[in-house]
Amino acid sequence: MSLRKMSARPATSRGSLTLSRGLLLGGLLALWMLALVARLYHLQIIQYVDLLARAERQQQRTVEIAPKRGTIYDRQLQPLAMSLAVDSVFAVPSEIPNPEMVADLLAPALGLGKGDLLGRFKTFKSFCWVKRKVSAGESARVRDLNLQGIYFQKEMKRFYPKGELAAQVMGYVGLDDHGLGGLEYRMNDTIRGTPGRVLIAADARRQSFRSTERPGQPGKNVVLTLDENIQYIAEKALADAVVKWRMASGAVVVQNPQTGEILAMAGYPTFDPNDFGKSAPEARINRAVSWVFEPGSTFKLVTVSAALEEHLASPGEVINCQNGSIVLAGHTIHDHEPYGGLTVRQVVAKSSDVGAIKLGLRLGEERLYRYIRGFGFGSPGGIELPGEERGLLQPPAHWSGISIGEISMGQEVGVTALQLVSAYSAIANGGVLHPPRVVGDVFLGDSHERAAPAMGRRLVSRETAEEMKEILAEVVEEGTGITARLAGYSAAGKTGTAQKIDSSGTYSKAYYVSSFVGFAPVRNPAVTILVVIDSPVGGYYGREVAAPVFRSIAEQTLGYLNVPQDNPSLWPQVASSTPAGPPRQKRGGRAGFPSQMSEPPGAALSPVRTVSFAPRLLPERGGTLILDNGPMVTVPDFSGRALRQVAEECQALGLDLNIRGSGVAVEQMPPARALVPAGSHILVRFAR
Repeated sequence: MSLRKMSARPATSRGSLTLSRGLLLGGLLALWMLALVARLYHLQIIQYVDLLARAERQQQRTVEIAPKRGTIYDRQLQPLAMSLAVDSVFAVPSEIPNPEMVADLLAPALGLGKGDLLGRFKTFKSFCWVKRKVSAGESARVRDLNLQGIYFQKEMKRFYPKGELAAQVMGYVGLDDHGLGGLEYRMNDTIRGTPGRVLIAADARRQSFRSTERPGQPGKNVVLTLDENIQYIAEKALADAVVKWRMASGAVVVQNPQTGEILAMAGYPTFDPNDFGKSAPEARINRAVSWVFEPGSTFKLVTVSAALEEHLASPGEVINCQNGSIVLAGHTIHDHEPYGGLTVRQVVAKSSDVGAIKLGLRLGEERLYRYIRGFGFGSPGGIELPGEERGLLQPPAHWSGISIGEISMGQEVGVTALQLVSAYSAIANGGVLHPPRVVGDVFLGDSHERAAPAMGRRLVSRETAEEMKEILAEVVEEGTGITARLAGYSAAGKTGTAQKIDSSGTYSKAYYVSSFVGFAPVRNPAVTILVVIDSPVGGYYGREVAAPVFRSIAEQTLGYLNVPQDNPSLWPQVASSTPAGPPRQKRGGRAGFPSQMSEPPGAALSPVRTVSFAPRLLPERGGTLILDNGPMVTVPDFSGRALRQVAEECQALGLDLNIRGSGVAVEQMPPARALVPAGSHILVRFAR
């Protein structure tokens, strides 16, 4: 009995032990399953996005493809900047059987270093650029090699078909098609568009097996207010001044005073945006908006306009110029000549500093400062270009005892070329200032974003503006701006000659900023033109350095725009059956050409018609006229030639070109093969 009981107990214990082990094992299994589920949940739910991204990074590579940048046009829809599709060479190193041999062959074909190429092949497996945006010749050489693992991808390359023309306005772009200067930088987001992408998929062995391209959206096109031909005229005239005066730098701005539109903006030195890397940084600066300089006597426009507007002076009032000197706060300021009594007109015409200072003293500091700010000085004008400076202008609280005199005559104040030309445009426009602008339209397809021009802001009354027009016209007729007289057109403007501050902090006796700013014709101005030249050599007065450049640009631009002449003097007549009579004489006149050349109805535009020619006459003291007996030049036949070709040939021959219209040459005077003195005026009419 007891033996059975003894034998039964161990059996029960063994069963309990087995059950406990089973439960323990089941519990462990359950915990393992729970941990596995938790891990799967963590991987599939919590870390899903991160792991998927990591897998995609390992399995595929995304290459961003720059979209086609929008085209930049001038106002006549002539392209100034465009994008062209070119080949870029890339490699899939995992597919290259012999990287060293491929590097040996590719390096000389693309002008690369073998070591650099081989290093890239070893570093990357699925993708690496070999060379982007290659030339047509380089692309052909690589294709002829037919190398395994080397592929081509089309990319857009920026191209500037006019080269240096308007380079500082246009700017330039980098290898990734991001704008780095000028409009290309300022309007990069608008012009660039949305980038495309190429997805290259690879397997576990890094072998590429699929690529997918997602096209981007092209950028928007921009139409500028610049005119290609006027820009060329301005740049050519500035380049001629560089040769003559060996200046350090310079700028020209041509503006439509009635709208504020910039028709030309030129600077020296300049650069080729197609190869901007070879240019010096200073050549890429747009001096029209970034260069701050003391304006000198051109700033007297503000002082005199304010005095007239406030009825503190009248054009005919005589100002005692104290024999050319005045003392302010213990400092004596001298005129360039010892003037006595001068009318307000003469103060401007003869550029009397003493007279301007006396008008500034009548205004007082606060009132003068208010007019300076009203004319736009001391703040940026808001043009669509980067790097625009506000200038230098201290409030009256920071002026010294001599400041009101210095500022009245254009010292102790810093301006930009754009500010100065806009101020003169306001007077030309009857006292209303239109903000300067260089962008006329933005469009993509049929969608246009032409912004309405900003409303003009009145600075002075129309009466004051008309009085200032007459005063500035007198500057050109018989004052310091006499060298700015135009053939066939009236003109108004002001010279400026400002000493630069040297390294010692005092005004230099050797370096000057010479300028001329004016508009034409006087009664109904079509253009305002500013010429400013830094540190000319061999001369420094604005009348001898800058005014002739103004004249050259103005005559050609007005002719190109077909602006009717309002001051014909010494103009030869259009050819007829009888020779033209002698030219008419007018006070201070110059040899010129008629505003229009007659053409019978239905007459053909080609070949170029021949027109009678009067010898070039030059004014002499007393108004008598003498022949210019310089070297003689044979006039070429310009028939059918483009404006730029005609301009370049006239420049080479030393002939002064005046143009009418646009397109190709259809009419000229004097006729082809005529002998004329070097420096003679040549009138050529163009038509489309």
